[in-house]
Amino acid sequence: MSMDEKLKLFWEIGEQMLSATPHASELGMRFVAVGPSTATLSLPYADHLIGDVDTRVVHGGAVTTLLDQACGLAAFTGFETLGALATLSLRIDYQRAATPGETIIATAECYKTTKHVAFLRAVAHDGDENDPVATAQAAFMSTGPRVSFEDAIAQRLARKNKGDAA
Repeated sequence: MSMDEKLKLFWEIGEQMLSATPHASELGMRFVAVGPSTATLSLPYADHLIGDVDTRVVHGGAVTTLLDQACGLAAFTGFETLGALATLSLRIDYQRAATPGETIIATAECYKTTKHVAFLRAVAHDGDENDPVATAQAAFMSTGPRVSFEDAIAQRLARKNKGDAA
């Protein structure tokens, strides 16, 4: 399978992952981009995310969730096969408060995979990647059956054709 075909599948899956995750949807996360072993998500500033009413700073838990989701999507793109994943470990280093009113952007990179584990690093920032709000190190584990990219595309086409015939 070509990299272009994989990337097309990742773009479809990336958008669906957020809409199918109630917590991500409730927080208002947005899919930005996906590439080979990378993913970028954003969290637009909103009143329901405020953790301190005096400073209007976004709650750290929302930043953690954003980093976790970005790492999960990057892990998904890092494996040679597709399947369910779970967060095995997630370390967050907060470096400063996010600027009130600004969208937070998280970019994650899967830098190594083994048969069942993906290793990742990520950065969350509000406009300047060199001045992060937080950084993360994570490991994600494959939790179920895996399928090849070819089989995943064949299954997706079969579902689409079945829907078109209905």
